Amino acid sequence: MSTPRITVVGSSNVDIVVKADHIPRPGETVIGGDFVMVPGGKGANQAVCAAKLGADVTLVARVGDDAFGRMSLENFEKSGVRTDYVIVDREHPSGIALIAVDSRGENAIVVAPGANHALSPADVDKAKSAIAESSVLVVQLEIPAETVQRAIELAKSLGIRVILNPAPIRPLSRELLAQVDVLVPNEHEAAYLVGEDSSEHLDPKRAARQLRELGVANVIITLGSAGVLVATDSAESLIEAFKVEAVDTTAAGDAFTGALACAIAEGSAIMEAAKFAAKVAAISVTRMGAQTSMPSREEVNNWSF
Repeated sequence: MSTPRITVVGSSNVDIVVKADHIPRPGETVIGGDFVMVPGGKGANQAVCAAKLGADVTLVARVGDDAFGRMSLENFEKSGVRTDYVIVDREHPSGIALIAVDSRGENAIVVAPGANHALSPADVDKAKSAIAESSVLVVQLEIPAETVQRAIELAKSLGIRVILNPAPIRPLSRELLAQVDVLVPNEHEAAYLVGEDSSEHLDPKRAARQLRELGVANVIITLGSAGVLVATDSAESLIEAFKVEAVDTTAAGDAFTGALACAIAEGSAIMEAAKFAAKVAAISVTRMGAQTSMPSREEVNNWSF
C-alpha cells in the first residue's frame, strides 16, 4: 500500500500548560503543579498526529519569526511533517495557547492567535499542488473564515475529500457545510451548529441527522467518555470509548481528527476509520501535552486497554 498523502490547512501554536487541582474561577489564583511548554495548535496537532501514524503530511500554516516559531518548525521536522508551505511571518508573533488542566484531565484554554490570523487564501493557493496530490484535506477554524472557505473550495475543485473539524466553533454557511465530506464536531460544536442552546440535552443522533440534512455527507460527533457517534448514508452507530485514566484531554479531538484522516486516506471506510481514531485519541489523553501526546503507529498497534 502506498503512503497516504494528506494536506492540513490550519493553525500552529505553542501551548503553555499548567496542571492544577481545579481550573481557576474568575478572580481566583490557583497554585499549580506540573508545567510544560510544547508545540500545539489544532492544525499542527492534527498534522503531527497523522504523520506519526505513517501518513505523508503537508502543513499549510504560519508561525512567527521567534523562538516559539522555531520550536514548532523543529518539531514538525522531527515528526515528519512537510513544511514547504509553513510561512515564517515576520510581522506577527507565533500563536500561543494558555492551558489549565485539572486533576481529572479536563482543561480550559485561551488562545492568542498571532500569525494564525494572517494565514490567507493566497497562502492556500500556493499549496495547490500539494492539495492536488493528497487523498484528504483537513481544516479547522483557528484560522480566518475566508481561508477555510478557500481551502475547502480548492480541494473540492480538485476532487479531494474534505474533513472539517469545526473548532473553535463559529457560524458556518449551509453552502460551506454542503462541501464537507466528513464533519467532526464535539457535542458542544454539534449543539451550536443545530441551534441548541446547550449540549446538556443534545440528542447526538438527531443532531447528526440535522447536520446531514444540511448537506454534510458524513457526520462524526465526538462525545468524550460517552464515545463517538458516526452517521453516514448507510449506517448510524455509537462507538464506545476506550477506558483509560485521563491525564490531559487537551488534544484528544485533534488526535481523533488526525487519525481519522490517516485511516480514510489509507482507504478505510468511515466506521473503521472512526474506531481507529477513537483508539488513538484514547492513548493521547494518557499523556501530557498536545503534539507530545500523539502516539506512533507502532504504539497504537501494540497498545492494550
